[in-house]
Amino acid sequence: MGALAQLLPLVRSPRRDQDQSVLAAALQAFLDFGIKRTSMVEVARRGGLSLATLYRRFSSKSDLIQAVGLQQTREFIEGVDAAVQRQIDRDAGAEDQIVELFVAFLDGLRSNRLLDRLLNTEPEIVLPYLTVKGAPVIELGRDYLAEFVTRLQAEGKLPAYDPLPVAEMVARTALSLALTPQTVIPLDDDIAVRKYARDHVAVSFRVPGADS
Repeated sequence: MGALAQLLPLVRSPRRDQDQSVLAAALQAFLDFGIKRTSMVEVARRGGLSLATLYRRFSSKSDLIQAVGLQQTREFIEGVDAAVQRQIDRDAGAEDQIVELFVAFLDGLRSNRLLDRLLNTEPEIVLPYLTVKGAPVIELGRDYLAEFVTRLQAEGKLPAYDPLPVAEMVARTALSLALTPQTVIPLDDDIAVRKYARDHVAVSFRVPGADS
């Protein structure tokens, strides 16, 4: 899955508990002031640390920003995992699992407060990493979806095929809808967006009977 395929295992790696309060403080500062206007001094103050201690944990502001980004990504993946697991627990078919995964992807992206804040106030910071420099984001979504498809194939709920093309297509679609919400697709209507996913997304996964 390429040189960037280590990103998903990194996102799923255990959290460092000692950093959680610092990352929470940094996140709130980014939400309050934006990334450019947030200083390490402000993060240390909010986290109840000395500046020297903060720099021992994060050697630069860039390292801190990356850590917050990783934490946000981890929470996004955990949210999608939870949505899928609810379907697994009730032994749902492939179509229902795909629908709920797609909805969870959209909800997770569209409800992220930091992403929304940056897109509205500091797009020059975040947009390059979601567009022209967005390969890691696409790869993360693609690897996650390919893993999802591979599991359904192993369970006999999807036929055998290379999961990467459809995984990348769905990852790119979800990201595009999050970045450009002006669309005829009814994103704010839970029932309608599930119908859209069932009618137009599930068929891309070759669910038996989905296109009949």
